[in-house]
Amino acid sequence: MKIFVTVKQVPDTSGKVAVKADGTLDRASMQTITNPDDLNAVEAALTLKDEYGYKVVAFCMGPPPAEPMLRELIAMGVDEAVLISGREFGGSDTYATSQIIAAAIDHYGIEEDDIILAGRQAIDGDTAQVGPQIAEKLGLPQITYAGDIKKEGNTLTVKRILEDGYMMIKVQTPCMITCIKELNTPRYMTVSGVLGAWEKPLTIYDYPTLQDHPLIDKSTIGLKGSPTNIYKSFTPPQKGVGTMLKGDGKDTTNELASILAAKHII
Repeated sequence: MKIFVTVKQVPDTSGKVAVKADGTLDRASMQTITNPDDLNAVEAALTLKDEYGYKVVAFCMGPPPAEPMLRELIAMGVDEAVLISGREFGGSDTYATSQIIAAAIDHYGIEEDDIILAGRQAIDGDTAQVGPQIAEKLGLPQITYAGDIKKEGNTLTVKRILEDGYMMIKVQTPCMITCIKELNTPRYMTVSGVLGAWEKPLTIYDYPTLQDHPLIDKSTIGLKGSPTNIYKSFTPPQKGVGTMLKGDGKDTTNELASILAAKHII
């Protein structure tokens, strides 16, 4: 039994976002982190591993500098990491990225009891598209926005969180589930995990490894195979400082009503 977890190395957007002259992100000059929602997916996989003995395999598509991030996941308890890396994959949008990751997971081998977990979305794109697209391209059932996951045999019961409530859905494996931050709290790396993380081999899937897969075609991967592109990236302007009203309830209520009326809000 295996759980595949897809993870992404993203710019740390908690600081200043660096943008090139052409409007695209200057990723080389920014600190990188593991996408937060993906860490929730990793924790969900490790929780299922602790209880049911799954093998957890992390998949990341990115450049070679993504290796330390994958080593950190191994230090958390991930059993194996696969880095999908090649110049032919560069510039891929969500459509092309899902093609490549789906091909890589299929190349590794999906079995009846296997599960694919992903974060809800990445903080650098906020599209929430890659996970569902992977499921579609592998022909697997999918559940998004998982706030709880329970296993019984080859059936998973997932609590899907909505804006105005939730849904309880049962799905059979193999399947894809995308996870939200409310699902869990990611664990820390262990000392023994850190010491052994660099001793484990890291599997590399480059273009020659995957080029014979039906999903891999130069017309549908990379920058040339991406139907969408980023026109411009920028740091949104900071919101103005709020106005504080002081006084008793009646006075501040009247003052607030006058301000809203002047702005034609009421």
